[in-house]
Amino acid sequence: MTFLEALKRVLVGRPMQTESLKVAPLGRWVALGKLSSNALSSVAYAPDEILLTLAIAGLSAIHFSPYVGLAVMVVMFVIIASYRQSVRAYPGGGGDYVIASTNLGPKAGTTAAAALLIDFVLTVAVSMSSAAHYLVAVFPALQGHRAEIAAWGVVLLAFVSLRGFGRSRIVQVLPTYLFVGAVLAMLATGSVLAATGQLGEAPSADFTIVPEAGFEGGLTGFFGALLLLRAFSTGSAALTGIEAPTSNVQQLRTPRARNAGAILVWLGAVAAVLTLGTIFLAEATQVRMVEEPQRFLRLDGGPIPADYFQAPVLGQLASAVFGPGSLGAVLILLVTIWVLWTAGVSTFKSFPFLASHLATDGYLPRQLRRRGDRLGYSNGIIALAAAAMALVLLFDAHLPALIQMYVVGVFVAFTLSQAGMLKHWKRKFVQTPDRQVRARIVRARLLNLVGFLLSLAVLVVVLVTKFVHGAWLALLGIACLYLIMYSLHRHYEEVDRELAVDFASETKALPARVHALVLVTSVQKPVLRALSFARASRPSKLDAVAVDIDEDRTERIVEDWDRLRLPVPLTVLASPYREVASPLLDYIKSIKRDAPRDLVVVYVPEYVVGRWWEHLVHNQTTLRVRTRLHFEPGVVVASVPWQLSERTHGRALFGPEAPEGEPAAAEPSSGARTHRDAAGPPADGPAPTPTTTAEDRP
Repeated sequence: MTFLEALKRVLVGRPMQTESLKVAPLGRWVALGKLSSNALSSVAYAPDEILLTLAIAGLSAIHFSPYVGLAVMVVMFVIIASYRQSVRAYPGGGGDYVIASTNLGPKAGTTAAAALLIDFVLTVAVSMSSAAHYLVAVFPALQGHRAEIAAWGVVLLAFVSLRGFGRSRIVQVLPTYLFVGAVLAMLATGSVLAATGQLGEAPSADFTIVPEAGFEGGLTGFFGALLLLRAFSTGSAALTGIEAPTSNVQQLRTPRARNAGAILVWLGAVAAVLTLGTIFLAEATQVRMVEEPQRFLRLDGGPIPADYFQAPVLGQLASAVFGPGSLGAVLILLVTIWVLWTAGVSTFKSFPFLASHLATDGYLPRQLRRRGDRLGYSNGIIALAAAAMALVLLFDAHLPALIQMYVVGVFVAFTLSQAGMLKHWKRKFVQTPDRQVRARIVRARLLNLVGFLLSLAVLVVVLVTKFVHGAWLALLGIACLYLIMYSLHRHYEEVDRELAVDFASETKALPARVHALVLVTSVQKPVLRALSFARASRPSKLDAVAVDIDEDRTERIVEDWDRLRLPVPLTVLASPYREVASPLLDYIKSIKRDAPRDLVVVYVPEYVVGRWWEHLVHNQTTLRVRTRLHFEPGVVVASVPWQLSERTHGRALFGPEAPEGEPAAAEPSSGARTHRDAAGPPADGPAPTPTTTAEDRP
């Protein structure tokens, strides 16, 4: 086992059998907990973003937050109703990519897939940045290190995903239900305290918000309306992840479509209660949130303390309901961190799965379609981790900046998916003669039409209100990823066309002759083994080739060759620039010029070390030579390994009568030949003294 293999086993663990993929289908309650962590975890940051956006217009504007939350929830239920029709149409599982590709064509499907991939990357970045914010709320001493915390969170997520941790259903479901239960308990307790007049105030209740320039009058005029729309589009981050039951129908128990529809309704109901409850309780406790506290918050007309830390909304609500620093307040923060972590874990499954599907269809590199040792799509996990970490570090884990890009991808996918469903129902309507079935198709199509129009309207609002604030980056990312996927697909199609066999007209012609070459860098056992293998293949012509890059070594090679009386002629190639590959390639090209139909087989001897550190003390000449030869048409490279642990195998290679390290000569040697000009044909004759330098052993 090499050093890298040993390190991989330590970090990743032992391989798991493919049989481990077979698991029992998910029941409704388990599926709800497993598939809703992404959507429900948005309660940790979506209300914050609504308040942050409205605070631009001052204290009076934040009183509109409940109305903005209601508008977001209305959109969510319309989209859920639309997705229920999608589930019925595709009971075997049809995410946005499949629906768009099937009904609108590969370009629309690729666009939807690119949008989803960008959204998954942002989900990890947003979840870990938000988790870092909550962790700082628990441990204030970590303030100023959110970016590092979030980045390490991404690394830990990738490690856990590569190891295959968290496969237990209890581990997948428990954080979601604990979070829902804790937040519901806080909202219920806060409602009772508010009804009895005993509800405390949020830590920021005494602050006054200074409106930004141009919004001194609050939400008035055109810019006030635009700010309301921007708050709505920002709060739409609460809608991310609600499509998860649609994309994972195949994991559910039968009847899958009915179960998926029920899970969507329950998910929407829980998300609405948590989100609206949080916003209303934030209004009751007078939570104040601004993007730059030291600049826009004032206390008694003066600046706030320099060390003030702006806790997230759930943290402030927990302090108001349970008391600052109380066990209940700390528990709310901890379960919120846990559910944000779980949302990241689920995304590290969704992104590689979609990437594998796209790689199978030829839109992403094919390395992404294979499962790793622990049954996860390892390459997809690493790609997601790298992209998410880049975003976290680039934006310094600043949640408002990341949120501006967040909802673009999800609404692009929503819109294309609903447009695809409209075309699907149109096709079904034409193909269905039964009146009752056609009536159901009309109702389903009407719901998808409403969903399409509303998704498109929200997408337009998002792009108009957030374009200059960061939405353009998401659009740029989607466009670049689309172009990459399109180029890869075209490349794979061209490769498939070139490699395809035409069974009607494919010629069966074989090469005219086989010209074998054995690369000689020293007269040692690996070279003798390669020579034996080459002779055993019975080529039409066999030559040994040495490249003259060291005068003394080349002389020694020629002398040893003659002394062993090897029955193969040796050609020495000049190398003025001390290269091995270039003179060898020139020599092969000269052979191909004289006999274009000949197949040239180059036998490259090399030895294999037994310990990881031994790789560091041996050169990689043969690797470089083989790499260069692979690009030469009409050339086959045969690697002949010699394992260094072999001490006695050499005798068996050349016959029991031969002494160790010396083959039994069956024919008289034809002598060594020297070829001074690597570009021309070989010339027979005795080997003159070489004048150039040496190459190391294989």
